Amino acid sequence: MQKNARVVKILLDSLPFIRIFRGEIIVIKYGGAAQSSLDLKEKFALDIVMMYMLGLKPVIIHGGGKRINEVLESLKIPSEFSNGYRVTCADSMRVVEMVLSGEINKELTAFLNFHGAKAVGISGKDANLLQARAKDNGALGYTGEITKVNPEFLLKTINEGFVPVIAPIANGENARHLGYNINADLCACHIAKALKAKKVIFLSDIPGVLDENKELISSLTPSEIKELESRGVISGGMIPKLEACVDCVENGVQKAHIIDGRVEHSLLLELFTTQGIGTEICNNTTKENK
Repeated sequence: MQKNARVVKILLDSLPFIRIFRGEIIVIKYGGAAQSSLDLKEKFALDIVMMYMLGLKPVIIHGGGKRINEVLESLKIPSEFSNGYRVTCADSMRVVEMVLSGEINKELTAFLNFHGAKAVGISGKDANLLQARAKDNGALGYTGEITKVNPEFLLKTINEGFVPVIAPIANGENARHLGYNINADLCACHIAKALKAKKVIFLSDIPGVLDENKELISSLTPSEIKELESRGVISGGMIPKLEACVDCVENGVQKAHIIDGRVEHSLLLELFTTQGIGTEICNNTTKENK
């Protein structure tokens, strides 16, 4: 009986959050450790299906860096990073698109459809969803930065009851261009802004943003992030992730969250429990409810 009472209490505690988020667009960047095993992949898919069944409107942007590294290594194609961004040559661009659009995208879409969502896997090249130019004047090869998002296409897809699953590949300047490899965190940010999403959530392979003592920081503002970066507390791949968070909350997205993708059902814990997990970023110094 006590166990049943706990279950009922959890369900009742989640009701205010279901009421708040029902009908709202929630953009989720899926990557890191959450992609490391079939078990975690399926649990992530179940979280998305639960959100979908409760009336939320999830939009998924996925990365795939670890798998891309594996394929590049097997093909003996060199790989390097600069300030958290992949340097993408022509050969590696072909691998990036093959892995993201052809493998990871379709695998996740299949999981979602199997468990009851209506998911559709797309690339940023489809319907001119994403247009881009070379980042840093071409210093990173085919790594790009987004110049335009086509929200009408996505909104129509969402309003027809589909869950978009988006590979972060953008169109180039002409029809013969290979396209651009887009950092998935920044891609999620641009899409969240274009859709005027309620939240954007980044699944990572750490608990959230950590301080100098490796303790979790539960809440941050853009000014606090800038100060941590100046002191070297934030570095590497966390820089583009937090740049994306700041850009979102300064341009209409209510909150951004960085959560641990290694924790089972981390999405549901963040959205539907009072305590939540990870680090939230908001554009003020006032601590608010979710």
